[in-house]
Amino acid sequence: AKEVLRSLTVKQYMARDIVTFKPDTSVMDAIHTLITRRVSGAPVVDDHGNVIGILSEKDCMQVMLNACYNEELGGKVSEYMKTDVQAIEAETSIVEAAEMFNSSPVRRFPVVDDNTLVGQISRRDVLRALEKIW
Repeated sequence: AKEVLRSLTVKQYMARDIVTFKPDTSVMDAIHTLITRRVSGAPVVDDHGNVIGILSEKDCMQVMLNACYNEELGGKVSEYMKTDVQAIEAETSIVEAAEMFNSSPVRRFPVVDDNTLVGQISRRDVLRALEKIW
């Protein structure tokens, strides 16, 4: 079982069709997309597909607070996104991905190949690998 799990890679279990945002996207449009696509966050990419941030529902709470306290509504994704993004390489072992999730509060990591976004892996995606050995 151990050998099977160690042979599995992030690329085999990642989601490929994911929501992404550009830094100059309206944050209100981004919030609408998060709600309608039923995702709690999405990578922010530049014009070359490089991950430059992550926008989560939690980040968007500031939009609500700004509207309430400062009577300001909106702005750009770049004003709210987190820029300290930990990405994971597509060829990374699924076991190493499990270790990363185990030591982090993050629910999903952007997956990159040569620094370009190719997908996203979630805790649930990693757990699906257990079905291989069940």
